[in-house]
Amino acid sequence: MAAARQRNLFASVMLFAIYSLLSAALFVTLDAVDVAFTEAAVGAGIATILMLATLAVTSARQKPTAKRPLAALLAAIATGLVLIYGIWDLPRFGDPWAPAHRHVVPRYLEASAEEIGIPNVVTSVLASYRGYDTLGEVTVIFTAGVGVMILLGRSRRRRREDDGDGG
Repeated sequence: MAAARQRNLFASVMLFAIYSLLSAALFVTLDAVDVAFTEAAVGAGIATILMLATLAVTSARQKPTAKRPLAALLAAIATGLVLIYGIWDLPRFGDPWAPAHRHVVPRYLEASAEEIGIPNVVTSVLASYRGYDTLGEVTVIFTAGVGVMILLGRSRRRRREDDGDGG
């Protein structure tokens, strides 16, 4: 709530980063190290860097805008309808015959403690069984962040060159 009510956008970004770090610490205490890692990397890491980079090329204070509650309501309703349409094909919640519960899940639940030695099944799946996949996801997020930083650096350099030529 404090981040949403802030008019200083830098303070809002910092509040979101602090919230992400506290969430990551909470996930560690709950033995969900995989979720904590993702929260720290994406929530406190990449998201904070991207928001700070955006603030570097824009204003640090929020400017008043014309309020359009009808347009916002229509966008929210349209998004909700698309999401409802998307869930029609999903199996019922908790359905034991769903494809996700019939393939490798029984083996993960039965054998991961002995094979991996990690008490949290989710952590054992992400850190061991799907370790390369998790590494690939982290690499994609890192590459996207570096790409955005490069693009922002180019636009900033172009603006400086344009300002220097006109003076």
